[in-house]
Amino acid sequence: MKRKYKIAMVQMDTQNNKEKNLEDACAWIDEAAASGAELVCFPEVMNLIGKNTGPGGGREPIPGYSTGRLMEKAAEHGIYIHGGSITEEIPGEKRACNTSVLIGPDGRILAKYQKLHTFDITLADGRPFRESDRIRPGDAVVTAETELGCFGMSICYDVRFPELYRLLAIKGARVLFVPVSFTKETGEEHLEMLLRARAVENGCYVIAAAQTGVKPAYTAYGNSMLIDPWGKVLVRAGSETGVFYGEIDLDHADAVRRRMPSLESRRTDVYQVEEKRK
Repeated sequence: MKRKYKIAMVQMDTQNNKEKNLEDACAWIDEAAASGAELVCFPEVMNLIGKNTGPGGGREPIPGYSTGRLMEKAAEHGIYIHGGSITEEIPGEKRACNTSVLIGPDGRILAKYQKLHTFDITLADGRPFRESDRIRPGDAVVTAETELGCFGMSICYDVRFPELYRLLAIKGARVLFVPVSFTKETGEEHLEMLLRARAVENGCYVIAAAQTGVKPAYTAYGNSMLIDPWGKVLVRAGSETGVFYGEIDLDHADAVRRRMPSLESRRTDVYQVEEKRK
């Protein structure tokens, strides 16, 4: 296992031309690979936001139009690519899945994760926003063992559910993917504290590649971040698009867990929870 390596987070302003979005993504992969990155990470809905005006359609199978491009680039450069997420077509299902893939240096998909938690809220003006009307939630906690360590998979709104990340850490994850497309309002108030909490409580690195820019329904916050297991923000973007670099050091992660052994100190004998019914 490689103990120390360079990563790249790609901050995107994804819009409604899938082909243009993927061309930009591939150019950033080339740049990151040339800079020595061994892992390139993308944000949530990296390939399309809005109704597609170019080739490639809307929702798609996996492997498919978008993941196929990422798989080719991973094999071309011999690197790992975390594909943020795309909208996955599910045969026989009206709803799609918000799905993330991890691709290995040989171009094969190593892991596939479907977002567990759908963003169903009532907005400040009283209007409902129900992601579950169009996105079917997944049903599996997903980790991936690789030469770069064990990765834990999640997407955006998942970050508000700490039990998911504890399960990922228990399953061996040392690096947590949290591709996001936070709104400017919630991002300013919550994103950093949530990401740092998930890092600290689990002794893990957190990689959060983000969307930025004005979308059809909201303005994305940007601020892609790499956070270490002690909760230190190692890398933070602003609102600009581009590639942002950082380093994963698994020896540092081990040292943090020895210093703060919260995973070992869990009281599983008393964690039986009986939830209140409404």
